[in-house]
Amino acid sequence: MSDEELAKDLGPLAALTIGVGTMIGAGIFVLPGEAILQAGSMASVAFVLGGVIAMFTALSASELGTAMPKSGGAYYYVNHALGPLFGSVAGWANWLGLAFASAFYMVGFGRYIARIFGLSGSVGVGPASITVVKLIALVGGAFFVLINYVGAKETGRLQNVIVVLLVAILAVFTFLGTLRAEPGNLPDPTSVVTTLETTGLIFVSYLGFVQITSVAEEIKDPGKNLPRAVIGSVVIVTVVYALVLVVMSAAVPQGFIADVITSGQENPIAVVEVGQYIQGAAMGGALLFGGLLATASSANASILASSRINFAMGRDRIVTPALNAIHPRFGTPYRAIGITGGLILLFIVIGDLTLLSGAASGLHLIIYGLLNAALLVMRYVAPEEYTPDFTVPLFPLLPILGVVFSFALLVFVAGDALLLSFGIAGAAVLWYLFYARSRTEKQGILSEYILSRSEELPDRAVSAATTVQPDGGTYRVMVPLSNPDHEQELITLASAVAKQRGGEVHAVHIVQVPDQTSLTYADEHVDEFGADREIVEAARKDAETFDVPVETHTVLSHRSFEEVFDAATTYDADLVVMGWGPHSHDGRAESRLDELTHDIPCDFVVLKDRGFDASRILVPTAGGPSSDLSAEMASLLRSEFGSEVSLLHAVGEGETREEAERFLEEWAADHDLSDANLLVSDADVETAIGEAAADHTMLLIGATERGLLSRLLRGSLVLDVVEEVDCSVLLTETARRRSLRERLFG
Repeated sequence: MSDEELAKDLGPLAALTIGVGTMIGAGIFVLPGEAILQAGSMASVAFVLGGVIAMFTALSASELGTAMPKSGGAYYYVNHALGPLFGSVAGWANWLGLAFASAFYMVGFGRYIARIFGLSGSVGVGPASITVVKLIALVGGAFFVLINYVGAKETGRLQNVIVVLLVAILAVFTFLGTLRAEPGNLPDPTSVVTTLETTGLIFVSYLGFVQITSVAEEIKDPGKNLPRAVIGSVVIVTVVYALVLVVMSAAVPQGFIADVITSGQENPIAVVEVGQYIQGAAMGGALLFGGLLATASSANASILASSRINFAMGRDRIVTPALNAIHPRFGTPYRAIGITGGLILLFIVIGDLTLLSGAASGLHLIIYGLLNAALLVMRYVAPEEYTPDFTVPLFPLLPILGVVFSFALLVFVAGDALLLSFGIAGAAVLWYLFYARSRTEKQGILSEYILSRSEELPDRAVSAATTVQPDGGTYRVMVPLSNPDHEQELITLASAVAKQRGGEVHAVHIVQVPDQTSLTYADEHVDEFGADREIVEAARKDAETFDVPVETHTVLSHRSFEEVFDAATTYDADLVVMGWGPHSHDGRAESRLDELTHDIPCDFVVLKDRGFDASRILVPTAGGPSSDLSAEMASLLRSEFGSEVSLLHAVGEGETREEAERFLEEWAADHDLSDANLLVSDADVETAIGEAAADHTMLLIGATERGLLSRLLRGSLVLDVVEEVDCSVLLTETARRRSLRERLFG
């Protein structure tokens, strides 16, 4: 156990940079020309209005972030407070909103590349043709998806450099433009409706400030610095946007931007033309370079953020947890990134700038409206665990205004984009009702509150909460019984898990019958074949001490261990808890033959019992899928027994200690174990686990990822560790499909 606490090494400036760097991106380098052409001198007002609406949400996000620093950001807040129905809407809107935003950024990236190299026209013939800009966007999008797929990380220093460069370029542009500004150059103002429509178009420029809340645990004095960073980033960005728009409008003759956009030039970028007009080629070149940096950085950040949304949704079973599969080599959620990348490329092909920016804006306005509503619920219900360090002033006025303005602005999003946004929200509702509702189990704070006061509240409210409450089905934990000496420990473990998951225990006593004896005869003479009625009755009594439903079964079979897999399927088990036996000698739950012939039907945990004691739990991890199950089991045992949990990561080959610490911190946050003890060791994996296990009473270790041939030649780390440590060991194996090649070679 380490005596050091998690370092809070992000100061207020570093946190502020995250927000500013996320927002001062593609929007200001792509949309100002369209905004001025649409709203005239009111374009700057449209940006200010967008900032005001973002500010209401920034205040709410600041309070929620200091109270619930969880992976998933806005999705987590909405799902936790309003329940999985609205969580489904928020999750899908956030995921696809980021995909639309990434496509928008990449089309902007394509325009800048085409402008720099003087490229124009189309590639292909007839319906198969595609503009050069979109072709570049597709290539760029595929490149950034690949970067995220293989795990290349954007460093904090690089992000800081990009932010400083962008702010410096815009500051010089604003200063020089101010010297040439003439009020008479301002284009005529437009109507309020047009201004609001422009706000709906450019709101994509305000995405991302909520991302600061995802690093709340790493910020020094987060109660003060987190709100300062979130709110400060919105204020700074709004001021920058407004100044740039005023300068663009006033520093060039009236009609200049309209002429640029309608001049017939194939890839006009108004901010660059204005820069060239103000200060010649140098300023235009700087803006071209800045726009290229901004669009690339924003796209990469959005793709990276989308995988976190997928992870949080998969953990809550809003989407299939299979999306969270980690690449065995790159350590990235490759399926989620691959699907998101495919959507981004599709959106690039089918959408123009107006549709892409409008859809991204519309979907995030839905999220922000729900986020403000989530704050209202958390404050009104006030659960005991909700203790924010920062509270929104003038409550409930400001979050109510956040809800109203976020949803009201949706009306002014461009028609096609508005229909698309509402269509996605409606599809998310249907997705929940027909898919996620039968799988997810998490109940929202709002539903819990309504159902707990069903006699006091209106029948309609209770009926609505009942109708949409999650019905993940009964969680079933199966325990194969054979050895009376370990029955109690296995039932204790299974019952603890079932209790925490609101499920039931199925104790299955498998009686092996000789091949020469028919099962019909055995059924009539069951006592002759070693059926142990006492072990079944003992299992029932032990499970009932945890106040969980228990069913017992006696199964006659010509097989013994192999029958466990069929029984798990028969009783629709979600988890099998079994004792360590000859089948476990190879670092996996199944035997070698079973491993080659089929996949396990559900999650398995195998207990090597040396005295059941869950007071101090150790979970080693390198990010594999089975270590995710280890984390889940540790969390459940902690809830039941008050366990102290430690996470261990051994520094890998080519990995620095700083990278290892950062990995473990992020992994802990993603698995709701941020308060666990974090241990990083420079020793080899086997030594690190052995040394750390000496101070713990239970070791939770994931099944080996090595293939069968590799284990036959080089042995199994799991087996070596199990034999070395003195504490009980819990081997965890997650159900997943593996090809024959993976089974043989890993």
